[in-house]
Amino acid sequence: MISGTFTALITPFRGDAVDYDGIDALVDFQIANGITGILAVGTTGESPVLTWEEHNAVIERVAQSRAGKCTLIAGTGSNNTQEALEGTEHAATVGAEAVLLVDPYYNGPSSLEIRKEYVEPVAKAFPEIEMIPYVIPGRTGTQLLPEDLALLHKTYRNVSTVKEATGNLDNMKRTRECCGPEFTLLSGDDGITFDMMTMPEIGAAGVISVVSNIVPKAVSDMVRYLARGDTDAARDLKNHLDPLFNLVTVKSTETTPYGEVVFRARNPLAVKALMGILGMPAGPCRQPLGKLTRNAMDIVLNAARKVQAESPELLKPIADAFGVDIDSRLADSKLHEPYCYPGAY
Repeated sequence: MISGTFTALITPFRGDAVDYDGIDALVDFQIANGITGILAVGTTGESPVLTWEEHNAVIERVAQSRAGKCTLIAGTGSNNTQEALEGTEHAATVGAEAVLLVDPYYNGPSSLEIRKEYVEPVAKAFPEIEMIPYVIPGRTGTQLLPEDLALLHKTYRNVSTVKEATGNLDNMKRTRECCGPEFTLLSGDDGITFDMMTMPEIGAAGVISVVSNIVPKAVSDMVRYLARGDTDAARDLKNHLDPLFNLVTVKSTETTPYGEVVFRARNPLAVKALMGILGMPAGPCRQPLGKLTRNAMDIVLNAARKVQAESPELLKPIADAFGVDIDSRLADSKLHEPYCYPGAY
């Protein structure tokens, strides 16, 4: 059973090149702070903008860095089944215990087609590896439905887990109803992990987390509390983490010459910006993701300052691991500039 806290690792860059030494440092940080496992090259790892050569190289580097000290999930999904098969073959050769198969984006297959023409061929070809369908219709424009997921689970023993990022609790309840009590649901949304793990109709077993890039110990502790039924301790920790959970997507209202618009900074833009400000290997996002507006940056900084003021122990592992002063970095506007568009919207 795949359970616990898995960090959807960012892919650090130096300029436009992958920072492989940065990967080593981030993996060491994750392992030292009690993470269950690492997802290499998921959405948070900017899989859409990596070449397949880079994609495989990142997975291989994470596999080497973790040295058997945590579980490795490799992101091998695509909107092309042949690519998914080739990516999964590579993941198998470097020792990944599981692969993440995001629903095929843009070409928009039906749930039936996702089952028969995508997940099934990969599950059949690699029976020794756990297949984790990743259901996130807000990103992909399509969705593997609970009924088709249950049919996969019934036929293939290596389809026994799903990363659930629909944001729809009713869909999660339906997945549990169709797939049965032994099936594993992992939260794909940091902010609702608590609800997913405490609602008996869902019964999630953990999270594939974005925010654990920054606070792996705190997120791991929250999930451990929930797993052993210590709901009060988990809720208290969740309340301290909420400002960071809210950074997965940052929305700000911006003024243009034609009226107001909403700027939406999608994952991993805000998280990578904060990691860079805090002195962690991160670098920029690759285009077409860009930078934060000034208003969005204020939201990110205010959240981090709130956590530092009220719960400094959450960010202390970063200070210890990377030799930085958190307060001074959050206060230094020169460190913020590289992650902001200059001037007004």
